[in-house]
Amino acid sequence: MPAYMIFTREGPIRDQAAMHAYSAMNRAQAGRFVADYGLKPLAVYGALDTLEGEAPDGVIILQFPDAAQARAWYDSPEYQEAKALRQKGATYRALLVEGL
Repeated sequence: MPAYMIFTREGPIRDQAAMHAYSAMNRAQAGRFVADYGLKPLAVYGALDTLEGEAPDGVIILQFPDAAQARAWYDSPEYQEAKALRQKGATYRALLVEGL
């Protein structure tokens, strides 16, 4: 069953250099993440229309074949290195949800 990683940026960017480094690192490893974990980006900071609650600054939705693959990607040393840059750059909420 597919699983989705959802990231919401909860406030403004604090460190633009860290966010640029995070983006560059992810772009450089994108092909490997797709091949190794089945990662498929569905939405990456697209236009956002908040219907209820507080609006996040941005949203990313990634699809994986299953929750185990999503966790394997998230826990991988490569993503943990990138994650440190993301967390330095801005405050995020990260969710893993299983699909139908």
